[in-house]
Amino acid sequence: MIGDKIYQEKVYAIKIGGSILDCDESLKSFVQQIRRLHSSGINIVIIHGGGNDISQMLRRLGIESRFDKGLRITDSQTMEVVEMVLSGKNSKRIVSELQLKKLNAVGISGKDHNTILCRKQTSNGQDLGFVGEIIAVDPTILRLLFSNDIIPIISPIGTDEAGVTYNINADTAASAIASSLNAQKLIYMTDVDGIYMDFKDKNSVIPRITPAYGNSLINGGIVSDGMIPKVKNCIEALYSGINSIHIINGKVSNILDKLELNAPVGTTFHL
Repeated sequence: MIGDKIYQEKVYAIKIGGSILDCDESLKSFVQQIRRLHSSGINIVIIHGGGNDISQMLRRLGIESRFDKGLRITDSQTMEVVEMVLSGKNSKRIVSELQLKKLNAVGISGKDHNTILCRKQTSNGQDLGFVGEIIAVDPTILRLLFSNDIIPIISPIGTDEAGVTYNINADTAASAIASSLNAQKLIYMTDVDGIYMDFKDKNSVIPRITPAYGNSLINGGIVSDGMIPKVKNCIEALYSGINSIHIINGKVSNILDKLELNAPVGTTFHL
């Protein structure tokens, strides 16, 4: 019954990161926009990152941050910090802001109810430590929260069948969660206006990208570093059946409202 109800309604999966979490005003503006979307009957699930906060905490503890193709190499010490920052500080901060606007919200991680099942991920033979590759998403608890008018806030931490905890790229988690819910929209809110043809030219945002074009941008080095997993996940989400995927600037005022009105903002992925 719950599952049937959810699939008849709109679901938007929205991933937010440092562009919103690093700025109190941006977070408050984001929450106001979520309130308007929610009041129109849209079920919203928010997946958050927090790379800047993690890096700052690691520096305070004297632990080096290392990356491979945009993925954080996560040893056991780093994993403890990642979980503490994401599932603790960042998750509860978002929950608090939503509840101040009279929106019911619950912060969970992918470990809760085994929502995100992973296995250890590698990268061309490079040992990434406790970085998880998603093998399954169980959206049961998300549907249950939707049915009770509660907004789920998900930190990208998962577990394997043996109970080992893994750090998951938040963009990847957002794509997998959106697919599991048959979401109508998958929205990545970043600190840039979209995918640039030339990052130095802020007027070179690419408005629309197909899978073939996206892969050519990666192979040609135009898309690099942390944008690589984001673009790859957008492409995978397209093939999973999500037809409306966007990368937009979370620092722009009322950006979600503009997107909902079909204004030309950010980069849209399409088949």
